[in-house]
Amino acid sequence: MDVEVAVHERYAAASRAVQPALCCPVQYAGDYLAVIPEEILERDYGCGDPSPFVRPGETVLDLGCGGGKLCYILAQVVGPTGRVIGVDCNAEMLALARRHRATVAERLGYANVEFRRGLIQDLGLDLELLQRELEQQPIGSIEGWLAVRSVEDRLRRVSPLVADESIDCVVSNCVLNLVRPGDRGRLFAEMHRVLKAGGRAAISDIVADQDVPEALQRDAELWSGCLSGAYREDRFLDAFEQAGFYGVELVRRQSEPWRIVGGIEFRSVTVVAHKGTAEVPGEPVESILYRGPFRRVEDDRGQVFPRGRRVPVDAASFERLQRPPYAGMFHAVTSRAEGSYPLPLAGGARGDCCGGQC
Repeated sequence: MDVEVAVHERYAAASRAVQPALCCPVQYAGDYLAVIPEEILERDYGCGDPSPFVRPGETVLDLGCGGGKLCYILAQVVGPTGRVIGVDCNAEMLALARRHRATVAERLGYANVEFRRGLIQDLGLDLELLQRELEQQPIGSIEGWLAVRSVEDRLRRVSPLVADESIDCVVSNCVLNLVRPGDRGRLFAEMHRVLKAGGRAAISDIVADQDVPEALQRDAELWSGCLSGAYREDRFLDAFEQAGFYGVELVRRQSEPWRIVGGIEFRSVTVVAHKGTAEVPGEPVESILYRGPFRRVEDDRGQVFPRGRRVPVDAASFERLQRPPYAGMFHAVTSRAEGSYPLPLAGGARGDCCGGQC
């Protein structure tokens, strides 16, 4: 089975007629659906809602945007000062999304959505620019194929589909599981590349409670139906960490499985993960104190924070631990003595509590 062909054919058909089997019912907040044409609403295929994790004024990238429903919801979330970019490789789905762009803009009173054709695991290559090149330089030999590879490299370098560090939030709704296994490392690396420092990914997808056996993975209908390509739940979270994200959080998890196939539970989850700045470990300059309730926690850099103990950290770590998703978990500890450094209390020592007032 060719995964990409199966996915392309099924979603091309889904752009022309409703396919209920592709849809895991989702309730969207607010009145966002009122401005979206019915043709798009009835051909929406997703499993979650990452829109609550997007902020006004942001530039947002929707991976595998399909008919554009989530993009048009996000257009309202980010408002007229924000921007939404939808990426999909399926020409028929993009045509559906694009033909209603003017209608939605008129209803909103502003236009802040655009759609681009590309593979979500290769956000550097604009497929519509590549198409123009191929029309001028058809492939008829190995030499022609090698020349096109050079063209691809030039397009990624000179006219990337999505530029480095240009996005505040990357979202996706039930699409990552459609990418073939060999491209998945690159997929997460691309998400990390296009995000600005301090940006985040909010990804809804279908996961499995155990490894999907190879026999199911070869089933084209199950794969294109967002099932047999599902990540194992723990490995889905690991993939963000391996790509360099921090603060990876499972913010939503469907309690009952959407489908059970071959004894494997498939359910919807939403994960939020953050991209940090390029931190160079430095000398401790501040102290923080973990509030609890756990006895201790460990951050993504391996530093352990025992409950109620002052822990020296460098400036970059101090700043990072004050931002989401850690905001509110730690107290900043400041020394009263000028020029002194607030070190942890010696093990077992009992200090004078509140100057003897308590």
